[in-house]
Amino acid sequence: MKSLLASKTLYTAVRVVLGLLFVYAGTVKLMHPEGFAVTINIYGLVSWKMAGFLSYTIPCVEILSGLCLALDVRGALLIIVAQLLGFMVVLLYALYLGLDADCGCFGNPRNTDNAPTGPLAAFLRDAVMLAGCALLYVQRRVACFRPWSLGRFFGKKKGR
Repeated sequence: MKSLLASKTLYTAVRVVLGLLFVYAGTVKLMHPEGFAVTINIYGLVSWKMAGFLSYTIPCVEILSGLCLALDVRGALLIIVAQLLGFMVVLLYALYLGLDADCGCFGNPRNTDNAPTGPLAAFLRDAVMLAGCALLYVQRRVACFRPWSLGRFFGKKKGR
């Protein structure tokens, strides 16, 4: 088990897959921000004006944090975890209210045959991604994998 947790290949694969999932999800939402704003508005947690703002902000954060996670930049995993936890809280709220709304996680479904089964399926999908994040944290501890700082990533030397 320890060898699996120390596997650089597994660490890289999980990191890149999670990162690219966030890049994909953000890109799809950013291509149709009006539809995503409607999805946000269904939950009734923010005003329509704020839903419009969030329909651009959330996808941009997803894309940037996804790219940074795929490239193993320090702080990206924490931002991904924060997003997942936030999404999961909203989905739990939807379950509590009995909403059978599309979460908008990967854009808006084009027809009802392809629509997700509702907040529970999205919650479970987010839980699996959160488990992937937990694996990355454990691997960082066990195998001492260290993500890059932004300064190091862009070639900035220590001490500058």
